[in-house]
Amino acid sequence: MGKYLFWKPKIDFIFAVILLVLLFPVLLFFFITSSMDVHSNGIFKQERVGQFGKTFIIYKFQTINPRENSASGFGRFLRKYKIDELPQLFNIIKGEMSFVGPRPDIPGYYDTLQGEDRKILNLKPGLTSEASIKYRNEEESLQQQEDSEYFNDFVLFPDKVKMNLEYLEKMSLKTDIKIIIKTIITIFEK
Repeated sequence: MGKYLFWKPKIDFIFAVILLVLLFPVLLFFFITSSMDVHSNGIFKQERVGQFGKTFIIYKFQTINPRENSASGFGRFLRKYKIDELPQLFNIIKGEMSFVGPRPDIPGYYDTLQGEDRKILNLKPGLTSEASIKYRNEEESLQQQEDSEYFNDFVLFPDKVKMNLEYLEKMSLKTDIKIIIKTIITIFEK
């Protein structure tokens, strides 16, 4: 794992640059379409907790119309196929994120972990993880709960922590490739 920890940021950077170059016309199309759809800036920015508990600004395509405070049809499409996450390639290039790692959360979750659980903060947040695959329909699950905040804080989040700690222990290029392939398959199964 030691050698991989050294090479992982370099691999992430190289592949993020390649993807940005290849996908630039598509990203520009989605940015313009998203901007027109939500009648606002097509990029959503939000503070998230990153590696070592340091906060950073995450980028996504805007899927919520601020006037209506709900996802548009186009926004739901972007979310369903995880296209709204593609601007995070810029976060990877900036060194704030990785392709695989715990999904970055808002302050009040990972930054409040105690004891051994804080080891998660040694990892860069990622575009995907085993936990994000398992909970890919998290919004729907939360909407079905009587007390969604309790369910998130005491069921979903602890399970994500457990899964991310397991990833930390077995992290390798092979593991990352498996998670990326599993993510792609899961996206297209929808």
